[in-house]
Amino acid sequence: GRSRTVGLVVLDVGNPFFTDLAKGVETTAGSSGLSVLLCNSNNDNDRERHYLSLLQEQRAFGILITPVGKVTPAMEAVRRSGTPVVLVDRGSNRRQCSVSVNDRFGGELAVAHLIAQGHRRMGFVGGPLSITQVSERLAGARAAVHAAGLSDDAVVVIETPRLDVASGRATGDQLAALPARRRPTAVFCANDLLAFGLLQDTTRRHKSVPGDLAIVGYDDIDFAAAAAVPLTSVRQPRALLGRAAMELLLEEASQADGHQHRQIVFEPELVVRESTSG
Repeated sequence: GRSRTVGLVVLDVGNPFFTDLAKGVETTAGSSGLSVLLCNSNNDNDRERHYLSLLQEQRAFGILITPVGKVTPAMEAVRRSGTPVVLVDRGSNRRQCSVSVNDRFGGELAVAHLIAQGHRRMGFVGGPLSITQVSERLAGARAAVHAAGLSDDAVVVIETPRLDVASGRATGDQLAALPARRRPTAVFCANDLLAFGLLQDTTRRHKSVPGDLAIVGYDDIDFAAAAAVPLTSVRQPRALLGRAAMELLLEEASQADGHQHRQIVFEPELVVRESTSG
């Protein structure tokens, strides 16, 4: 039979978003006598494949995964072998269960807020854009710009190699290099870690947030409220995502035959703090 272990494959163990997600998974798994094995794909397709085959060999009870890119043949193979797979923080077609957040709407909330604060030149910082969540947040940002009757070039896109603090810090140079008339007065970052990095770099340049640059993050991890300048952020229900994903996995495991795949989508909300409205 199957083991009592659930594999949770995440993109970046260093991001508290995934730690909070894991807590939600563990709460629900624990009450069913299951243990959770946390696997860090580190945004790398090969590592993702490695963990999937490892979990399949160990006959895992099921797998919860935030995929690096598209749903891969390796994932399909796991599902064909009878191991239930639920996508987390990523929508899916009807062929499997998924729990996600409406990232497009989240991007709209962030940029509509900046426009309401009077900003007309904005930056979008995030990447790689091949990550679905990032491209969806950018699509939402563009939708907000169109809704306000502004032109496409109201948003300058700065693609980052990773969604981490160092990438956010490095963005400061790219912003500073832009000519003054194109330089954004506000930036929407695809996650809070990027926003922290940019915030740090901005203060290092003796610029004020939000006076010289307003910054919005995404996820609303616990540190967002504790930043040197408390961060406005788009909140995702992180623990709830984990709990819901684990419940879908239990559902699928218990009703092997008549199982109907479900796609649960949560709505994000904007939490306004000093980084945009000092």
